[in-house]
Amino acid sequence: MISLAGKAALVTGGSRGIGAATVKLFAQAGADVVFSYNRNRDTRIESLKADLGRMADAKRLVGYTIERLGRLDILVANAGIWNAVDAPIEKMTEREWDDMMRINLKSVYDVTHFASARMIAQRSGRIVALSSTAGQRGEAFHSHYAATKGAIISFVKALSTELARHNILVNCVAPGWVDTDMSKPVLDTKEGSKFATSVIPLRRVAKAEEVAGAVLFLASDLATFITGEVLNVNGGSVLCG
Repeated sequence: MISLAGKAALVTGGSRGIGAATVKLFAQAGADVVFSYNRNRDTRIESLKADLGRMADAKRLVGYTIERLGRLDILVANAGIWNAVDAPIEKMTEREWDDMMRINLKSVYDVTHFASARMIAQRSGRIVALSSTAGQRGEAFHSHYAATKGAIISFVKALSTELARHNILVNCVAPGWVDTDMSKPVLDTKEGSKFATSVIPLRRVAKAEEVAGAVLFLASDLATFITGEVLNVNGGSVLCG
């Protein structure tokens, strides 16, 4: 029912997890897709290695997308990291903080900076950023991660009003626990799996495809009057509205 035929999309962090699932759904919906990766690459659509915490790499990625696809209609800012090992604030290093900010937050700014310029020129576009339940309720021992995800929500809300006059819709998807490589160190343990599912009313973690479906919806013509919103995909673990 959802068609992205004729649309050009860029998905950051698209080689695995939610990003790879999004690339697959976008392609199935008819979009032309470029995705970026930093370390792992296990899908076969147009791709480019990039460290999006660097402005030059973000500019190169957006330029590559436009060169290959001719335009840029959809940006999915998905690239990010999470600390599987607890990081108490009194032990957290400056490097741990700075790396989290650069990869999770600055990368979103960097790629949006260049993508939005193209969308403004086109007078249309969709931007979907990935946040987290941690950005809404915080997450003990992951305060730097929670800070980046909360900032993404504020960034999205600010841009939604700023870019509305250019017919650019800006939204956010906030997953909870998802069965991806990033969360495997926790979910693959009996104690971790029990903890994760205990806080989810549906009593299971999400599949990457279930989060990607929400991204696809916000990028589609079914969401033409939605902007500045946070779409929660968390099985009921955080109820906001």
